[in-house]
This record gives sequence, C-alpha cells and structure tokens, in this order.
Amino acid sequence: MTSIAIIGAGQGLGAAVARRFGREGFSVGLVSRNQGRLDALADDLAKDGVKAQGFAADVREPASVARALEQVTETLGPVEVLQYSPLPQKDFMRPVLETTPADLVGPVEFSIYGSVAAVHQVLPGMRFLGENRGTILFVNGGSAVKPGRNVTGTSVAFAGQAAYAELLHEVLGEEGIQVSQLIIGGAIVPGDAEKDPAVLAEHLWDLHSKRDRFRHQVSAD
Repeated sequence: MTSIAIIGAGQGLGAAVARRFGREGFSVGLVSRNQGRLDALADDLAKDGVKAQGFAADVREPASVARALEQVTETLGPVEVLQYSPLPQKDFMRPVLETTPADLVGPVEFSIYGSVAAVHQVLPGMRFLGENRGTILFVNGGSAVKPGRNVTGTSVAFAGQAAYAELLHEVLGEEGIQVSQLIIGGAIVPGDAEKDPAVLAEHLWDLHSKRDRFRHQVSAD
C-alpha cells in the first residue's frame, strides 16, 4: 500500500484531498506544525473510512520535514504522492516598498527550502515505485503567476517555487514522475462551484491520475 503525504494539511483543502485520495485506497500522511490538530483531523477522516495519521513538522526547518516524511513512509507505506500546500503566514504579505531583505527570509524558507527538502526526501522512493507512479503536487495562490504589490513576500517566494516545480516537471517527467501545480486565485470558498475544497481536490486527483499537464489554474472571481 502506498501513501499520499499532504504538507500543510488542515480542515479545508487538506481534508478534502485526504478524502479524495483515501477513496482510491491511499493511506494519508498529514503534515503540519500542530500535532493536536493533526490528530483531530485524522480522527475525523477515520469516520469516513480514510486511514490517516499526523506527523508534526515545520516547513521552515528542512530537517523536520525530512523526518516527518520518513515517518510517513515507515508508518503508512511509500509516498506515491506528495502535496506541498502549506498556508503562508500573514506577515509574509507586505507592500513592496515596505519589504526589507529580512522580510523575505521567512517566505523563501517556507515556499522554497521546505519544498526542496520535501522533494529530496520522497524522490528515491518514487523512483523505486517505477514509471508513471510518483506524483508531486504544488498548490499556490494566484501571486505565483501574477505578483501582487501588497503581498510581496509570497509573490517572490511563490514565483521561485513555481520555477522549481516547472523544472522538476521537465526533468522528472523523463522518468515517469508527474510534477504539477494547482493555482488557486483568491480564497478557497466552501460551497462555491469552482473553489469548494472538494472541487479543488478533484483537480488535484486529475493532475495525478491523468498526468497530462503541468498547471491547472482556478481564477479569482
């Protein structure tokens, strides 16, 4: 049995993705900073028949990301799908003329260092699974493709992560490992026809299962 590891798992999109992939037989490794919230989410998912377990890590500390993903593999099985979707901190979003070099440290650690650490940890196992099995999914806000003057930290860091993801898509695609990005413009809105968590989770499932494109974008209203 293989697993999906969701970095940045919470009650919204993370839970919806866990349920969607859980229906397909995946075990789910939930990764975020708060172990108590992860345990509560795992309990909720169990009620829907989804096998899930939480593993605490801070994406700004690459070693903790690697440890958590190692634990996912040891506990739930090889990571076939990695989703990197932590929600950026509000203090990353400052106007461009107020942004100092120090203000960019957190966003870069969060979006770039954390994602690189995660990919390096799961890639050997994905290669072992064989061609057309492994998938790496990145989830970003709209500033990844169109920077916003009042969200400078995330605009810069998301753009860097998007470049990294596209390079991975090009190189790992030659090995049969799919790398894709879901861009969500604006907020996730429960009940919305386009931005409900379950709808977005379906897009992520399609990116994994169809393996036919790098990016899918859901535009802001």
